[in-house]
This record gives sequence, structure tokens and C-alpha cells, in this order.
Amino acid sequence: MTTQAPETSSKQTSVHDHDHVQVTTTATTTTTTKRVLPNFLLSVRLKYVKLGYHYLISNAMYILLVPLLMVAFAHLSTLTVEDLARLWDQLKFNFVSVTVCSGLIVFLTTVYFTTRPRKVYLVNFSCYKPEDARMCTREIFMHRSKLTGSFSDENLAFQQKILERSGLGQNTYMPEAVLRVPPNPCMAEARKEAEMVMFGAIDELLEKTGVKPKDIGILVVNCSLFNPTPSLSSMVVNHYKLRGNIVSYNLGGMGCSAGLISIDLAKQLLQVHPNSYALVVSMENITLNWYFGNDRSMLLSNCLFRLGGAAILLSNRSCDRRRSKYQLMHTVRTHKGSDDRAYNCVFQKEDDTKRIGVALSKDLMAVAGDALKTNITTLGPIVLPMSEQLLFFSTLVARKVFKMKKIKPYIPDFKLAFEHFCIHAGGRAVLDEMEKNLELSDWHMEPSRMTLNRFGNTSSSSLWYELAYSEAKGRVRKGDRMWQIAFGSGFKCNSAVWRALKTVNPAKEKNPWIDEIHLFPVEVPKVAAIKTT
Repeated sequence: MTTQAPETSSKQTSVHDHDHVQVTTTATTTTTTKRVLPNFLLSVRLKYVKLGYHYLISNAMYILLVPLLMVAFAHLSTLTVEDLARLWDQLKFNFVSVTVCSGLIVFLTTVYFTTRPRKVYLVNFSCYKPEDARMCTREIFMHRSKLTGSFSDENLAFQQKILERSGLGQNTYMPEAVLRVPPNPCMAEARKEAEMVMFGAIDELLEKTGVKPKDIGILVVNCSLFNPTPSLSSMVVNHYKLRGNIVSYNLGGMGCSAGLISIDLAKQLLQVHPNSYALVVSMENITLNWYFGNDRSMLLSNCLFRLGGAAILLSNRSCDRRRSKYQLMHTVRTHKGSDDRAYNCVFQKEDDTKRIGVALSKDLMAVAGDALKTNITTLGPIVLPMSEQLLFFSTLVARKVFKMKKIKPYIPDFKLAFEHFCIHAGGRAVLDEMEKNLELSDWHMEPSRMTLNRFGNTSSSSLWYELAYSEAKGRVRKGDRMWQIAFGSGFKCNSAVWRALKTVNPAKEKNPWIDEIHLFPVEVPKVAAIKTT
């Protein structure tokens, strides 16, 4: 932009910006513009410098090997036919040495291939989407809560305040027994809910994969708060008439991180059962665990938990690699149960009126942060590129050894290790803290926030709704790495790392997001007011 001074003015005006300096002279209509070099300290973005550093360190081995290979090639190029003939003659007269070396190579190769861990593939997975009749808006939730007559006016207002700030949308689902007036929480209804969720997810999974129930050799079912007799895993065996020698497990009381514990258990079992399929079912049951008391620490779970479940098919068969979606790379489990504060922060108990509920402690966020720190300290060296490990190690040495306290602790950039993040949608506060601590973008947090908004906290199955969201958006490309991380009672923090074996085409997918993915992402307000009548 050019500025012209009036003819009667003797004032001199100058305008500065990053790229140029303009000088307007006095008593004239002529403007002179002088350009100078830009300030590179202001224009260079440090994230690109860091990215260049990451590429340099990550490829340092190749950079160092190139000169060595060139020297070796130059030396080999000087060899003549006579040199090769002399080498062959020497080998012929050292028959014993050649035989021993060859045998050793064969032996070591055999040991390697027989003792290396079997690769575990995720053939496919499915997430249960309830029928529309089970849909529960925020207004329906408050209306039904009021009709029970169990909650005081103060605690109804408390639940409304929590719900308005929870991040849950208008299309979450609740079981029929809870929505009914009056509610009917009983064993029969709880079994009905469990069968609806488990069988709905498994039916879709078997249809997707074409695997017959008799082909499944390992079954792991996890549900934290509903553990009937016979067990949930026995319900699955009976319904699908699974084979008599199936290796089945039923995990209970392990909280929202039990889904990844089930994955880890299935992975361990697949190491000792060759050519096997493992079916993992993750869910939570709400019918018998709806809290009808007035202890506010127990009312939080009413506001957050919703109906949902997932079924996952794993395989260690090499022939399944071509049709599988993902390969399981790592699992890391962290248990802080030896600390009393961590052990008690999520606790099922009776209130003063003998009503059973799950109490959430005020220490929950601090405990979760400590568990996360321990988990990523273990996971970091496994997945982070060398560039990030060197930066972390150097700052650690500077602070601990040389006592340079002015240097801030370096937080590794996990975005260099993963393309996708599936963080357990336990609540808005949990997601906010994870976004802040890991320095993630809105794009990285979108699957978790949209899952919380659309389906609520579905406990251990929420991670799979999040992965399904990324697939429905067409974001999953071959070679992409996914980090699933969940928190649960105990207190536990567990991680699983997957690598995509193929690019997922949304047009060929069937998952709970497909029919409505064009509506997302949606804006989630800090406070979503509930209309009261």
C-alpha cells in the first residue's frame, strides 16, 4: 500500500512490515519504496527446522552407510577373475571351516524363525449401533431421571449441569430397562442388553469376515460390572455353538481399559496356538449399574456412560495378512494399583442408603496423568524416532546430571510416531488434558471427541468407535500407525499400537458412522443448554 502526503504538509511518515519498508517523502507526490531482506528469524518456522532434524537423524544410518558402500564397491571393482579363482581354491582347502560356518548359519536361521513372535493381524472389527428406539437425548435423560423420583432437586440440577458440559450430543443410546417408566433394572433385562450388544456386534463381524464360528479357537470377553453365571463368554459359546476345545476367558472388574487388556491377552494366546482365530468382545452393561441414589461422586457415571460394544477378530495365520486391515505392533500395560490413591479413585461401593454405585474420586485426573506418564515412558523408546529420543535424553541429562533447572522438560512429539490417535472417550476433561499434554491438534482429537458426542462413553469399546470414525472419513492409509490408549479402574493405563496393512476405502465399509459421516465433525459447545419443560 502506498501513502501520499498532502502538499501543504511537512510531516514524514514511514510504514514497516516483515518484508519491506516504505518511506513517503514530503512536499511531493512521488513515493519511493525501499525493499530490504526479510527477517529470517521471524519467517522461518521452527516446526520445519524440527522436521528437518527428525529426517536427518532418522536417516543417519543410511547417510553413513552410503560412503562405506561406495568404498566397498570401489574395492570390489578392482578384483579380477584370477583373484576370484584364488579365493575359491582357498575355500576348497578349508572344507571344515566352510562346513562349520554353513551349519552355524543354518542353525541360527532355524532358531530365529522358530522363536520369533508370531505376527498378530486384525482381520476386521465391528461396532454395535443400537436401533433408533434406544436413542436418548439430553432432554429425555433428564425427564426420565426426574420421573424416577429417586433424585433430589439439587442432584437433578447437578446432573443437568454435568450433562450440559459433558460433550455428549443428542443421539446417544440407553438400554430399554433404564428408559422405561418406571425403570426395570433386573437380571433378565441385563441379560437381554448383553445379548443384544454382543450378538449384534459379532453377527456383523462374522458377516464381514466370512469366518465360521467353528473356526474360532480363542474367545475373550470383557465387561466390567456385569458378571452373571454362566459367564458372558459362555453365552457367546452357547449362542454360536463354538467348538468344545475353545480357549475362553471372561474378564470382569477391569474398567474402561479392559478392551486393550483383552487384546493383549489374545495376543499372548496367539503366540502359543498356531493357525488360530481369536475373537475379542468388549462391552459394558448399564441396566444393573444405573445408580438411583444421591451421592454426587456416583452420579457422574449416570451422565457419561451409554450403550455400546465392539467385536474384534484377530489371527496369527500368515495367509490372513493379505485381507487383514491392521497388524498389532506393540501393547504396553501399566498398573498403579499398589498406590492406595490410585486404587480407590474409581471404586464400586454402597452409599449411605445401601444403593450400589461407582464412585469417581477428585484425584482421578491426577492419577490418570501419573499412569499416562508411566505408560508413555515405557512406550516412547519403542515407537519414537531416534531424533525425539535424543532430544528427550539430552534434556533429561541436562536437568538431572548438570542441574540445569532452567531447561524445561522435553515432551516428545508423538505425532512423529503416529498418524492417528484413539484416546478413550471417558469424558471431556480427559480429552482436554490429553490434547494439552500430548500437544495434539483438533484433527487428531476429532475421532475421540466425535465418538463422545455421538455415542457417549461406551467404556472399553469406545476405542473401536474412534477407529471406525477414521475409517469412515477415509483417513486410514497403508502404513499409517494408530495409537489406542485407555484408562480404567485399578488404576490402569494401557496402550496398543497398530499399523495399517491397506488403505481403507470408506465406500466398501460397514460401520456405525457410514450413513451419517457427512454430518461430522460437529461443533461441540462448552455448554449445551438443556431445554426444560
